[in-house]
Amino acid sequence: MYKHTMVGLVTVCAAALLAPAVGTSSAAPATVKAAPVAQRRPAVPVLVDCLWHPEVRPADFVLACGDGNSRLASLRWTNWDANSATATGVNWVNDCKPYCAAGKFHSYPVVVRLDNAQTWKRHPGVRQYGRISLTYTAGRPDSFAHVVTYPLWN
Repeated sequence: MYKHTMVGLVTVCAAALLAPAVGTSSAAPATVKAAPVAQRRPAVPVLVDCLWHPEVRPADFVLACGDGNSRLASLRWTNWDANSATATGVNWVNDCKPYCAAGKFHSYPVVVRLDNAQTWKRHPGVRQYGRISLTYTAGRPDSFAHVVTYPLWN
């Protein structure tokens, strides 16, 4: 008797749980209109800083995260879109003479270009720029080329 009671109880509980999911045809509306699909514009890529914060059009940016011996400042962005970003600013670079702790910072005007947008591994729903190029417009640090390109961290 106990076995039949348990089977009956389980059957009743299962039916009660499934009833709302199955429903009846009379419970369904006569016509169903699909909601319009919103057109999503792809978000512009971000520039990821040393602390893994996504930034758009930052005024400054540290290039040398380990020691801070190279940073960009006074950035004025003229373009920021899905393919690239462009700004003018100043690259502050430590000459590390006689060594970095005793060195002096020097400023060099630059044109900054970001490109190579890609999926940010930390946040797959976000795109980030993968490369930065600096074009020195008036002087440059010793041993630096006129244009220097670095991969950005991902």
